[in-house]
Amino acid sequence: MEMNVPPRIPVTILTGYLGSGKTTLLNRILREQHGNRIAVIENEFGEAGIDNEILVQERDEQIVVMNNGCICCTVRGDLARLLGDLDSKRRAGSLDFERVVIETTGLADPAPVAQTFFMHMDVARAFALDGIVTLVDAKHADAQLDRGSEAQEQIGFADRLLISKTDLVAEADVEALSYRLARINPRARQLRAHFGQVAVEQVLDIGGFGIDAVLEIAPDFLEARTVRHDDAVGSFVFRDARPFDPQRLDLFMRLLTQQYGGDLLRYKGVLNVHGKECRVVFQGVHMVMGAQEGKPWAPGEARGSTMVFIGRKLPQRVFEEGLRYCLIDDAPPSGTDAPA
Repeated sequence: MEMNVPPRIPVTILTGYLGSGKTTLLNRILREQHGNRIAVIENEFGEAGIDNEILVQERDEQIVVMNNGCICCTVRGDLARLLGDLDSKRRAGSLDFERVVIETTGLADPAPVAQTFFMHMDVARAFALDGIVTLVDAKHADAQLDRGSEAQEQIGFADRLLISKTDLVAEADVEALSYRLARINPRARQLRAHFGQVAVEQVLDIGGFGIDAVLEIAPDFLEARTVRHDDAVGSFVFRDARPFDPQRLDLFMRLLTQQYGGDLLRYKGVLNVHGKECRVVFQGVHMVMGAQEGKPWAPGEARGSTMVFIGRKLPQRVFEEGLRYCLIDDAPPSGTDAPA
């Protein structure tokens, strides 16, 4: 007899430097009649307010039901516990939501929030991490990226980048910023978000952590430009047609995460693994890594591996040489791509 397993609730992590527009976007999600029942988890209510709303609970956290059916929560304790409480109330029928958006603070590293969905089994059974969305202030981004690593790391973690305040700078400056962001993180799609006016669908269901997600690499991020920045956070792409030896690769990736996990922000790949008739999709955040089987290789389809590493001053040559050692030499290599 089969048990009906309820679908997991998709979760979006929203991050961005101070003043980038997260509050504006969140208020729009909480107020607009967009037809989505979303639980928004914030560190504090900020400007949202609770006038004419329904206070459901007041304990360590407050849970407020908004007029459009969305839910606003404040987290002051443990995120995993709050998610567990929300799931319990959803199953009991006292709260009704179909998605979760979690806001981080302006200086926060989103990694611990993302790792919650890998490390807590109860959370992983009820919720599925969909993606990390980072807001970028077009007027102040260059100074923020130059000044500190937090802004660069938030870019590196992103599956999608929403560029705000583009009306305050020249178009040429926006294009230069876009190129800089692509060099830091070539896999994150970029969109413009004027005063939070971005379709909710562009924030949700982006598949950043989905096993069948396609690696979207900005096609021109390797092109030479006159504007150059020596950012601490950068990226490189490894490609090869030869199959990986699974035992060698597993050992090497474990060694990599032990040695460089603190500097590895996001890494992800679609792999051609010896003995597997399907793609193997892997991804990780810092030291937490996982892999799953993806789509089968079609008959006659050219097989190959593509891996993207985003992190802080990563030793690209060490990574490439180690990965080549893990390959089975029965096909000519297709080479690697990396920024100059």
